[in-house]
Amino acid sequence: MRSYLARRLLQAVPVLLLVTFLVFALMLAIPGDPARAFIGPGEALDEEQLQLIRERHHLDEPVIVQYLIWLGNVLQGDFGRSTQNMRPVAEELGGRALVTLQFGLAAWILAVLVGVPAGIASAVYRGKPIDYAATVVSIGGVAIPNFWLGIMAILLFGVGLGWLPSQGYVSLFDDPLQSLRHMVLPAFALGVTSCALIMRQSRSAMLEVLAQDYLRTSRARGSRERTVIWSHALRNALLPVITILGLQTGRIFAGAIVIETLFGIPGTGQYIVQAIFARDFLVVQAAVLLMAVAVLAANLVTDLACAWLDPRIKFDG
Repeated sequence: MRSYLARRLLQAVPVLLLVTFLVFALMLAIPGDPARAFIGPGEALDEEQLQLIRERHHLDEPVIVQYLIWLGNVLQGDFGRSTQNMRPVAEELGGRALVTLQFGLAAWILAVLVGVPAGIASAVYRGKPIDYAATVVSIGGVAIPNFWLGIMAILLFGVGLGWLPSQGYVSLFDDPLQSLRHMVLPAFALGVTSCALIMRQSRSAMLEVLAQDYLRTSRARGSRERTVIWSHALRNALLPVITILGLQTGRIFAGAIVIETLFGIPGTGQYIVQAIFARDFLVVQAAVLLMAVAVLAANLVTDLACAWLDPRIKFDG
């Protein structure tokens, strides 16, 4: 196990380096002078003053040199300061990451609680109305963009019926009830696609397991159908489902960029959008690094969970 963890951590290093370097290079390739991102709106500077800014922030160096300087600072825990408000990036991003984690976790839980049981029920009652209904819902969930669902949810439940707030964010620690009410619509819009994918994967995995010989043998011995499904089939059917659960971490982070902007949630996604328009590349770099680490960690946890469910999975050797 230790050698496996060490190997996975070593494999993560080149991935993080490649992702952050590509984003770093793309941000610097945006048309315009990056030095102007360090001056306030409406502030006019001559070329000599702009050159001083370039030298101070190493903007006159080659891209690879700028990246290595940024990487060296990150390894020391210094993510720099935002050009939008001159606050430390780590401090600003830390607070917003908790917001994204809160409603992203809500979307993930919603997807699991609905998708897994619905997919299993669809497989158990194959060819019956519940199966057809689940199939239609899963196809629709995959086909419909989450931003369109978000807009429809705002118009119907926020503006039309007025049942739920459609803008803003309330901390779970300040007012738990209001926080949950503010999370319902964005969590729904963000979680529907993941729910549909989990539902389809759960159905497919359960159908495959139910066709195995050992389950037919168990039925022939007189085991109850409920026992066959819940005690024998479910555990093996969950392995591919857990795998796709790990993959949904990246999807949720990507969807958060649109959903947070749509619902006015001050999370990581909205922060990235603001930083891109302001050409605040230190914020973008830190946010991308955070997301990449989260996705890699989720994949590692997924592998460990699969090994826990199925002892036949070996990491070493």
